[in-house]
Amino acid sequence: MSIDISKLDEAELVDLNRRIVARLKYMQEARTHHQMLRFDVGDRVRFQPPGHDPKTGVIVKHNRKTVTVVTDDHHQWNVAPVFLSRVIEPPSAENASPARIVRLPTKG
Repeated sequence: MSIDISKLDEAELVDLNRRIVARLKYMQEARTHHQMLRFDVGDRVRFQPPGHDPKTGVIVKHNRKTVTVVTDDHHQWNVAPVFLSRVIEPPSAENASPARIVRLPTKG
């Protein structure tokens, strides 16, 4: 599909530019939203901020374009979901709870 813009006047070009920018913004927001759906509040994630060591933390909030992550060192970061990766950690022995047997009262 080819659009000949050479015949458009200035007002038409400005209008076309406005529409293009709005469409690109919509497409970017849709892509960000789709990426954000991969993560839930409470998920453990990892990301690499520029100039910093990799950070690991928990998602505490979904924002419009980012998610808020509280890192293990108790700092808060707003991170675009494209930079996140899920951390899957096996349950540790200290967090595992032993199985419990619950006895229900009997009639009688």
